[in-house]
Amino acid sequence: MGALIIPIILQLAGVVVIIAEIILPSGGILSIIAAGLFGYSLYTVFAEVSTFAGMMFVIADVIMLPVVLIVGIKLLAKSPVTLKTELSKTNGYSSQPEELSTYLGGTGTAITNLRPAGTVLIKNQRVDVVSRGEYIEKGTAVAVVTVEGNQVIVKQVEE
Repeated sequence: MGALIIPIILQLAGVVVIIAEIILPSGGILSIIAAGLFGYSLYTVFAEVSTFAGMMFVIADVIMLPVVLIVGIKLLAKSPVTLKTELSKTNGYSSQPEELSTYLGGTGTAITNLRPAGTVLIKNQRVDVVSRGEYIEKGTAVAVVTVEGNQVIVKQVEE
């Protein structure tokens, strides 16, 4: 039993290092250390105890590793390192620049061919726009249909 104490301690240290890798990303350095701890533990068991004990350690590792990863990921969700704030408009975050929404419902003239992307002059400003797949020739009147994210979507104005 005394020969198993060091391999068990190495196995537990490997588990702790894997959890530390999940919580504190180190670029894989801690994962390499954990692999070394597991490897040396297995070597010690196979060399100093018996093949049967070594196989029991291998089976325990195969069962334990997914469990440790799942527990580590659950710890990560509760970790202060994890971003807990929600990026929302109420907190002042937006993927859409505010000035793009001012173009909604406006009209302009295509100053380049829209195939389907191009440039339109709206309210005396050049705006990069996208049509809904149709080709619109230069000089054609267009209307802003919607603003999705950072894209202004236009359609040809029927005359």
